[in-house]
Amino acid sequence: GKSKLGGENHILNSSLKAIIIRTSWVYSEFGNNFVKTMIRLGKERTELNVVDDQFGSPTYARDLAEACLKIIRQPEKWSCTPKVYHYSNEGTISWHGFAKEIMIQAELKCQVLPIDTDSYPTRAPRPFYTVLDSVCVSDLFSLKDNPWKMSLQKMISSFH
Repeated sequence: GKSKLGGENHILNSSLKAIIIRTSWVYSEFGNNFVKTMIRLGKERTELNVVDDQFGSPTYARDLAEACLKIIRQPEKWSCTPKVYHYSNEGTISWHGFAKEIMIQAELKCQVLPIDTDSYPTRAPRPFYTVLDSVCVSDLFSLKDNPWKMSLQKMISSFH
């Protein structure tokens, strides 16, 4: 997080004509990500433990890319002063709730059990609440805020 903030501050303090878009919990059909990992594990196992006390807004990479393209095409709205905007799909869910919905939509029978963060140690500490409010960027650039569940369905149907 510190290096991201450093990069953002460098851009904000420069004379660049730029926009910074913060996002969260990005997933897609490509690369390694939480959704693909859950689908793979859901096929291999009968149950999984997933953290239930960290909340965020899942973001489908395709929706993020479409939002970025729409923003880029409207430079008159952003090219004056560098600014930070938030963009994610609409809604809030825990990792556990997200994993459960992945299993449902992928039609996998794997049971997802809730655990707390202390039961799943990681090298880097994770924040408990990373929900982003996309209202400002969506209103300014006339973006469509897709609910995360609908975007997950689009991704899984194209991948699965």
